[in-house]
Amino acid sequence: MPLLIDDASSQSCSLPEAIEALADLGFDPYDEGSTLEAAAWLKRLTNNREFLSRLLIDRLAGRVGGGSGMALESGYGPQAIVLSGLRGSMFLRANIWPAEQDLCFQTSGAANFVYGVPHDHNFSFLTSGYCGPGYRSDYFEYDYEEVVGYPGEPAGLRFIERSALHEGKLMLYRAHVDVHSQLPPEALSVSLNVMHVDPAQAWFDQYGFDLERGEISRVLSPNATEAFLRVAVANATDEALDYAEWVGAHHPSERLRLASYEARAALGDEAEQDALWRESEASGSRMVAAIATRRRAAITG
Repeated sequence: MPLLIDDASSQSCSLPEAIEALADLGFDPYDEGSTLEAAAWLKRLTNNREFLSRLLIDRLAGRVGGGSGMALESGYGPQAIVLSGLRGSMFLRANIWPAEQDLCFQTSGAANFVYGVPHDHNFSFLTSGYCGPGYRSDYFEYDYEEVVGYPGEPAGLRFIERSALHEGKLMLYRAHVDVHSQLPPEALSVSLNVMHVDPAQAWFDQYGFDLERGEISRVLSPNATEAFLRVAVANATDEALDYAEWVGAHHPSERLRLASYEARAALGDEAEQDALWRESEASGSRMVAAIATRRRAAITG
């Protein structure tokens, strides 16, 4: 499960102070000292019981930023509030977690708040319970390096515990290690996050999981490069097809290699598709080969 961080400090800070300190620190979740120092600033901000309500009231009243000088942005769906722009390798956000009896839950549904969607993350982040009893999670761990990443693949999930992100609790969610299935809190709750951003993270998949089967269910992380490649290949120009062929054979991202084969297969008849998937089985990619075998079986019946 995420690493618990023990910090009983009662010190507090303002949002601008936290942003500047974290930006100067250069939060690195793979460095214990950096992680603990960043967590200390997150705890100070968590101890400030007024900053978030002031920001929200300023926004509702049309005073964007208000006396804090900070603007608010929405992102990551209806529940997230971005509290800072990207500063170096980090940014701050707040997440709202409605309870089942709250109107926004009843009108929008559980999936819009990522409840009951077991997943890992392709980034690390610190989190704290800011107010309320906190969302609950069933926590698991798995070995990212041991999975290929295709739907239906056994994930080797190991159940750890169920617990809630109560007020003041500090945790580090570790990329490609921690898996959780979130459940609504008993009452409306808010968490704060220090998000770590790595330019390479888009090339590492984030997965959804089927807990009953213990399998990977799908890839969750979007990648614009994949969409661009599919659109280019759909136009079937020689340049696009030549580039797609190179991607399928040589690109370091297995997901992009798969997209190359899928895009090209969509252009051909069954015989051409079978030949292309047969080629991809020998591409050297475990994920591509596993999916190619399934696609060929579907073609031949």
